[in-house]
Amino acid sequence: MVFRLFNSLTKKEEEFQPLKQDKVGMYTCGPTVYWFPHIGNMRAYLCSDLLRRTFEYNNFEVELVINITDVGHLTSDSDEGEDKMIVAMRREGKTALEIADFYTQAFLRDLNRLNIKPAHHYPKATEHIAEQIKMIKDIERNGFTYQTSDGIYFDTSKLPQYGILSGQKSEDKQAGARVEMKDKKNSTDFALWKFSPTGSQREMEWESPWGKGFPGWHIECSAMSIKYLEMPFDVHMGGIDHIPVHHENELAQAIGCCGAYHARFWIHNDFLIVNGGKMSKSLGNLFTIDDLVVKGFDPMSYRYFVLGAHYRAKLNFTWDALTSAQNALRRLQKNVRDWDAPAIGCAKYELRFLDAINNDLNTPQALAILWEMVEDTSQPTSARAQSLLKFDLVLGLCLDDFVGKRLEIPEEVSELMRKRDEARQKKDWGESDRLREEIKNKGYSVEDTDKGQKITE
Repeated sequence: MVFRLFNSLTKKEEEFQPLKQDKVGMYTCGPTVYWFPHIGNMRAYLCSDLLRRTFEYNNFEVELVINITDVGHLTSDSDEGEDKMIVAMRREGKTALEIADFYTQAFLRDLNRLNIKPAHHYPKATEHIAEQIKMIKDIERNGFTYQTSDGIYFDTSKLPQYGILSGQKSEDKQAGARVEMKDKKNSTDFALWKFSPTGSQREMEWESPWGKGFPGWHIECSAMSIKYLEMPFDVHMGGIDHIPVHHENELAQAIGCCGAYHARFWIHNDFLIVNGGKMSKSLGNLFTIDDLVVKGFDPMSYRYFVLGAHYRAKLNFTWDALTSAQNALRRLQKNVRDWDAPAIGCAKYELRFLDAINNDLNTPQALAILWEMVEDTSQPTSARAQSLLKFDLVLGLCLDDFVGKRLEIPEEVSELMRKRDEARQKKDWGESDRLREEIKNKGYSVEDTDKGQKITE
């Protein structure tokens, strides 16, 4: 079956075939580990995980790289301001290594809570300085660099292809740019290597052929992706916000160094917005996975929420929308507990599901097919269970914890249920409500039906 993906480089959907038979090389831009990742960041990694799982569902072997940016990302993407790691060091009174280790672990913990499969490599920028210096030297040798008072810059005017990813020509970008030029030749030029300020005592600085300093943000991804996946590789992923600067500059570096694009497919997910507007610290709507948990949400409900929208569409986060996603997921979990053991499967639904995900990762359609199958009582529960678990290899909702696994009620909760039943028979509604709340505090919900009390998690 044909697998199609929208390629940001060519601006169209294309049939995907890996460069190496049955093996996919995949790079996803990782976090700058100076603070906790927010739920907008995590949408990007959920979309990357979805693509990785879809490749594997199509019997491709995947090698995934997610970098860790622990140096070089300045507070402005226009090579201005302080290194974000130094800002965090001053804020928390810790070393750069302590900052990077703490927030890297926070990032990995969130990946785990969202059931995002681990990458095969998590290379750190600080551990690949030699590779970055070598790449800058190659770019310099090919005539694409110049030196300013504060660093070595890439001269974008020498690259006719610059702007191919964003769709903007270099002169168009410059006309609308509002950046501090200083002694840059062009507003779109970007730093490959920044010199340490005179008299500074940076914890993170290295000797180089051009002087003591540190690498620019963009060079790390080009150098590390090529090291771990060789060149060219199949897929480069990231958020849509990376297109006009970071990914454009990555492409420029690859061409400047090696004369070719380092990735064939460029896949980007759209923004997560909050209540219809931008997400920002100043607005107080920059939520983390911990924030969701504190409000009583299962992190997997956020995964389900993200799957409900196409990855190339904006996704509007509201607490009501997340509540609806959690309710839908819980209903799914409850529905499948009483099913028989998986066997055989539902071929017609499996073909439709594969067609949906292979159509540029159409998860809204895939979820609709899933629910249609779940509610199709003409199919044995064993067959639906088999197919549902196959779908979950892509969706990653941990449904194997629920399919055919009846809820085991602790003895103390069963005793509370018995007492509540007695209270209801005596029409003691106050005691009945009190016991319902006590049961809820132990993690269970009680529903009154014609056949008596029904309990769920």
